[in-house]
Parts: sequence; C-alpha cells; structure tokens
Amino acid sequence: MKRVLVGIVKVIVGVAIAIVVVIGGINAIVCLVGGSMLTTSENAKTLDADCIVVLGASVLPDGTPSPILRDRLDVGAELYFDGAAPKIIVSGDDGDISYNEVAGMKGYLTELGVPSEDVFCDHSGFNTYDSMWRAHNVFGAERIIVVTQTYHEYRALYNAQGVGMQALGVSSDLHDYTNQDYYDFREMFARVKDFGQVLTQAKATSVGEPISLDQSGDVTG
Repeated sequence: MKRVLVGIVKVIVGVAIAIVVVIGGINAIVCLVGGSMLTTSENAKTLDADCIVVLGASVLPDGTPSPILRDRLDVGAELYFDGAAPKIIVSGDDGDISYNEVAGMKGYLTELGVPSEDVFCDHSGFNTYDSMWRAHNVFGAERIIVVTQTYHEYRALYNAQGVGMQALGVSSDLHDYTNQDYYDFREMFARVKDFGQVLTQAKATSVGEPISLDQSGDVTG
C-alpha cells in the first residue's frame, strides 16, 4: 500500500512539474516574441501603420474610461496627433446592453480632439485574440500600432503577428495600477490560451462583415 501511495505522489508531482514547465515555456515564448515588437512612440511612426489599435479595459458605471483605459487612450491619441497612423480602432467588449467599452473609448478620444470619423469601434473585441484577429480579418489592417500596458503588450503583439500582421507596440504605463499583481497572475494563463489560438489559427468569437478603414469610422458607431 505504501508503495502505491508513493507512486501516486510521484505521478502527481511529475504532472505538476510538467504543467509548470509548459506554462513557463509558453510564457517565455510569448514574451520573447511580443517583447521584440515593443518600441517608442517615435520609432512606431516608421511602421507606416494602417491604424492604431487601442485595446479595451473596464469603463466606470457612468461610461467613462477607468484609469488604466484612460492611459491607453491618452497614448493612442498622442500617436494619432503625431502622425503615426491615420485611423484608430478602439476594440473592446460590447456584449451587454448595459456595458459598452467602445462607446466610452470613442467618446473620450473625440473629447481629446480626435475626429470622430477617424475612430472605428470594434464592438466584438471580446478578448485580446479577437481584437487582433478582427483588426486583420474584418478591418483589413496589415500594419498596426498596438497600445496597452506592457504586461498586456507581449500577448497582444504575439497575437498580432500570429494572425498575419506587422505590428509594433507602444506601452501606456503612465501610472501605477490597483490590482497589478492580479493582472500579472491572470496574464500568465491568458498567454497559454492565446498561444493555443495562434497555433490552431482559430477564428474570432464574432467574425462579421468586412469594414474598410478607408471610410468614416462613424459607420461603426
């Protein structure tokens, strides 16, 4: 009986070690590949990007951006005004009638002076992989500048390359954020999930009809 228990413990320990190695290895790959595409605002302009993609985060009950999202939008607007790209895609979760990230994002950008017609809303950016897949396959972008915080950039840029785009990332780490340890922990597992989606070339949750960036962004709301 004792030998059986020892054998079971060894199997459990072995499986646990294998899981840790797999998760660590995938995170290393995603961070290495994604990190190679991180750059400065000045260098991002050399990409001749089709658009800037600002990734969503939570909005407050009144619909205004949370601090972490506001920083992303501020950097995205700065890149736009510096001429890094002629269009902005705000991509986030609009899956509930009572919750609309992208409306708040577009509203904030227009308040900063970005023309409404240059801001496209991706209402089906339910997650990071979907946002990148749709930027390429729905909006037709080939070259993009991704704006989000550094911890998130690695995965976003890995996804962007994985779905077939050239991408550079400009981080929006303008402040310290509440719950950053939680974000970092959650991100480890999100990288594993997205690695699998890139590997299998999965489609986004919502595909939809093509939307040309050559028209007014107001057609997207």
